[in-house]
Amino acid sequence: MPNIPSERTWGLPKGSDQFVEAFARGLAVIRAFGPGHQSLTLSEVAERANLTPAGARRLLYTLVTLGYARNDERKFSLGPAVLELGYAYLSSLSWRDIARHAVEGFMRDTGEICTVSVMDGEDVVYVARAEMPSPLSRRLGVGERLPAHATSSGHVLLAGVSVGEREAFIAKAPFERHTQYTLVDAAPLRQAIDDAAKTGYALASEHLELGICGLAVPIQDERGRVVAALTTSLNLARHERDEIVAKYLQKMRDTAHQISKALA
Repeated sequence: MPNIPSERTWGLPKGSDQFVEAFARGLAVIRAFGPGHQSLTLSEVAERANLTPAGARRLLYTLVTLGYARNDERKFSLGPAVLELGYAYLSSLSWRDIARHAVEGFMRDTGEICTVSVMDGEDVVYVARAEMPSPLSRRLGVGERLPAHATSSGHVLLAGVSVGEREAFIAKAPFERHTQYTLVDAAPLRQAIDDAAKTGYALASEHLELGICGLAVPIQDERGRVVAALTTSLNLARHERDEIVAKYLQKMRDTAHQISKALA
């Protein structure tokens, strides 16, 4: 369930005179919508945003008035204008187009999904994605969020932050379990992140979804800092898990290097 951004996310205590509670609650209402929750009643928005119905009603009315949301009888949904909020961030990424071309090139060469993601709180967020058109396509797009603890991209991104930031994340364990293979406790999660830091890649087999194995490598800026992760998600019905690293790692590193070079 979405929550109002935490102190760690904003860098300000909620009691600070710089923190605007009403604005944070408005963002929580927007974040209440998402995959599987495109259309919500007032009470559903209030529950998912952790608000009172009266508070949710005022914020929804404001969003509808400004064109960021729509109201159809008893249901609310986001309007196209809300894309402007995400586009403001995406368009500021000088390397976004290069990342898009790079993942599309990987997809054409291998036939496999390829994404670029960045860390945001406890999630990874797609900023570029390429997938071969198929009836089985997962239809996840730019802006989609996935839990960092259950993804190879999250492990790579966590391996690139300071030890303090990494431990602050791990301290929130246990995390939500998505499959029987999800790393929910501190010790195995710390080990996976440490392994990613040592080897320069992360492999997460069925941590988020059964039958899917993710392989991720870091994308670095000109100072060598990890700023994003390049990931391919492979169907284990078509790939042997033990062969994935040998088959795809070098190609992924070459693709990540293209993007890293652009950042420099």
